[in-house]
Amino acid sequence: MSQHRRRPPAKKARQVRTRAVIVTAVAATVAAGVGLGLWASGDGDRSGPTGTAAERPSDGKSASAGASPRQPRPSPSPSPTRSYPLSRTPRTIPAVAAHTPERGPGWRPRSGERVVVNAAELADEGRLVARELGLTYAGEKGDARSGDLRLALDDDAGGDPESYTMTVRGGQVTISGSADAGVFYGTRTLKQAVHGGSAAPEGVVKDAPAKPVRGFMLDIARKHYTAGWIEDRVRELGDLKFNELGLHFSDDQGFRIESRSHPEVVSDQHLTRAEVERIIGLAAERHITIVPEIDSPGHLGAVIAAHPSLQLRNASGVAARGAVDISQDAAATIVDELLDEYAGLFPGERWNLGGDEYRALMVSNPEASYPQLATAAREAYGSGGTVADLTTGWLNDRADTVRNHGKTLRAWNDGFFPGTSVQPAKDIQVAYWTGKEIGARRPTDYLSAGRDLVNYNDLFLYYVLGQPNQFSYPTGQRIYEQWTPRVVRGTQAVDATYDDQILGGSFAVWGDYPNAQTQDQVAAGIRLPLRAVVQKLWDADKPSLTWAEFKSLADRLG
Repeated sequence: MSQHRRRPPAKKARQVRTRAVIVTAVAATVAAGVGLGLWASGDGDRSGPTGTAAERPSDGKSASAGASPRQPRPSPSPSPTRSYPLSRTPRTIPAVAAHTPERGPGWRPRSGERVVVNAAELADEGRLVARELGLTYAGEKGDARSGDLRLALDDDAGGDPESYTMTVRGGQVTISGSADAGVFYGTRTLKQAVHGGSAAPEGVVKDAPAKPVRGFMLDIARKHYTAGWIEDRVRELGDLKFNELGLHFSDDQGFRIESRSHPEVVSDQHLTRAEVERIIGLAAERHITIVPEIDSPGHLGAVIAAHPSLQLRNASGVAARGAVDISQDAAATIVDELLDEYAGLFPGERWNLGGDEYRALMVSNPEASYPQLATAAREAYGSGGTVADLTTGWLNDRADTVRNHGKTLRAWNDGFFPGTSVQPAKDIQVAYWTGKEIGARRPTDYLSAGRDLVNYNDLFLYYVLGQPNQFSYPTGQRIYEQWTPRVVRGTQAVDATYDDQILGGSFAVWGDYPNAQTQDQVAAGIRLPLRAVVQKLWDADKPSLTWAEFKSLADRLG
């Protein structure tokens, strides 16, 4: 699937139905398998465990019941038949939802065997898995050959577009789903099964994710990462069934993507448009949506460095770090021009507006400290207008700009201010990261108001370079054993009644001290946390493997 082909993420209610269908289908398949005996033969002999027909009396009559006293002739020797034990569930990360075991040798790729598809829309998936497994991509074919890997869109599959069925039987593999995303995830399961166990086990996998948002966010503004390093992460994320890569590319320390509308704001170390387009294309092949973020009205230091007149200053003339003066029309103009430019560059349907840590609202009396903002608020919203109202209005105006490009919007939770007469637009999702900031509210404040939420819990999901402000590098074990998507703030889970509104979660790497780790050290440090996070986003229930078993599996799969 590509971003331009991607269907909107399914809601949890549909996912629950999908997983219920999986369980029902597995039970039916098991019953059918038991009834059929599940015997396998290498030469096509389908005789059951009771022997051939020549060895059994007919219609319950004995051989002596007939008129002839002749002794029966010896039965011919049966063809050699090999039986197999019931297959085991493939070990993958994330674990599959359900597997119906069968008897048989399984499937392993061999040079010269084919990958075939039933629809042109699966060409990307077919070519990719063919390259990875050393097979030949044969395109759309109607015939079936031994050894084939067949990818199929199935209009009757229904359910979650990220769900799939993988059937290994009779020397062939068929991966089917209602959409290309699900088929792609099936190829990831097959790839891991082959690499981890040399063969995909006989039987039927039915699989679907618990959460539609499975993300990784990278701060490329404070720390420059090479395009090649980001591409390697995209490949890793795709193999793990992540579907979102957030790029925070503008902050006080840098602006890291080439700009045509405002080249003066771009840092010396940056990604070119050509590099970004290559990353976008690679992500699209792996069904990963890139979620860009130009944080505002705070965290705009790189823009202010090129446009110092936009700097917010308090009543004493002291600059507020990274904050633009939102009473100036020029501030809105330049930010909207940048938003329009990059909303056109990134084709995905999601966008992060930022909205956090605006310095004007991190003081005890914003109206007294920033009288120009107080005046602008009263002019816009009447005599009771506040700086928080003005800032919320700024967020809504930027949302209007990006919404015109067809994007789904989110903003950091501390950009939603309590007690304002102006409310954030109802369609802005909450990216909940902290309860520590001034004015930060509990997750249930947003959930009870009906907002959808994406979990960025900084206690588990924040990898902050240099570990400042009591941050510590998260471990895979802690995430695996203690975190779930409903653990949004601290260590306590919100009530299960809000589960539908928690769309998923995202692991985030922040570059507060960019030189604390090299990019290779970052890749090594996040390897196990990423695997633990996606396991809990794919299936939020308690995992069947212990942490030691899970880590061993991760090491084996690479």
